[in-house]
Amino acid sequence: MKLFPVIPSLLLLLLTGCFTGVESTPKITGADVRKERVTTTPEDNYLAGVTDSPLSAWERGKRFVVTDDKIKLIFGPTAPAQSLAGTEIIYNGASESTGITGGNVTDLSFITASGDVVEYRINQPLKELESKSSLSVPFTIQQSMVEQARALLDGKRFYILTRSWRDDNDNSVGGRQFVPITIDSVSPGNSVYPLKLSFTDDKGVSARMFLLPGILKGSPRTFPTLFSFDDPRKKYPDISPENWERIINGRVEAGMTREECRLALGSPKEVDRAANNSYLREIWLYENGIYLVFEDGLLKIYRR
Repeated sequence: MKLFPVIPSLLLLLLTGCFTGVESTPKITGADVRKERVTTTPEDNYLAGVTDSPLSAWERGKRFVVTDDKIKLIFGPTAPAQSLAGTEIIYNGASESTGITGGNVTDLSFITASGDVVEYRINQPLKELESKSSLSVPFTIQQSMVEQARALLDGKRFYILTRSWRDDNDNSVGGRQFVPITIDSVSPGNSVYPLKLSFTDDKGVSARMFLLPGILKGSPRTFPTLFSFDDPRKKYPDISPENWERIINGRVEAGMTREECRLALGSPKEVDRAANNSYLREIWLYENGIYLVFEDGLLKIYRR
C-alpha cells in the first residue's frame, strides 16, 4: 500500500469539499468518469452462439455436467442416494403426461454415471418446451456448449482486460491486464459461470478464469469484458512506457492522469468534486478504503 502523508482531518476536509471560496458539485458515480462510448464491438458477438441448445435439438446421449448436488431437488423421488456433483448425466428422452392439477407436464429422463434413471418434471407441455430457443437444466452445464466454446477459444491469442485471475486451486490472485494471453483449454465451470478457461500470458504465467458465454450486455465476466482482439496499448499512444507498465500491474503514481488511473484501477465507486480559485480537486473513492486525490486532473495523493 502506498500512502502519501495525509492527516485524517485533512482527508475529511477533502472528502466533504468544504473549502473557503470553494464551489462544490454533487457527488457522482464512477460511471461519470468512464471515457469509452458504448458501441457494439466484434468481441460482443464472438461467443453469441455459445448457448444452451433447445430441447428440439436434444438427442439421446446428450451429456450434461452436474455442478451441484442440489440437482437432487429437481429429481424428486427419482434422485439417487449418492452425490452427483462433478459427474455426468446422459439425456434419455422426454415424455408428456397429465399432472396432478390436470394440465400437461413434461418429464425429462436422464441416466446417471452409476446407471440410475432420474427424471426432471417441468410443468409445461412438451410442444411448448420444444418451441423455446434454448432450455437449461438447473445445476448442470451442457457439454455441447463447452465444445462450442472450445472450438472458438482453444489455442487463440487475445489481450486480457482484467487482473482478476485464479491459480490452479481456483484461489483469486492478482494478475496483469492489457497483455497478450493464449487460451490453453476450456472446461466446464460452475453454476454461475459455465465455462472455465486456462491460459498462459506472455511471460509464461498460467492462470484460470471463469466466463459467461452468449450476449449479455452489462453482465460481468463475459468475453467482451475480459478480452480484446486488439492490443489496448494502441488506443493510448500518449501514455509513457513507465506509466503503461504501472497500468498493466494495477499501480498508480503521483502525476498520473485521471485516464491513466482509471485504466490502472478501474472506475471508482464514487467521485467528489470541488473547485476554488486556484485548482479543481477531485477525489475518487474505491472499495476497501482506496482513494485517489487529483488536482487539475493529475494524481496528487493516493492510498492504494
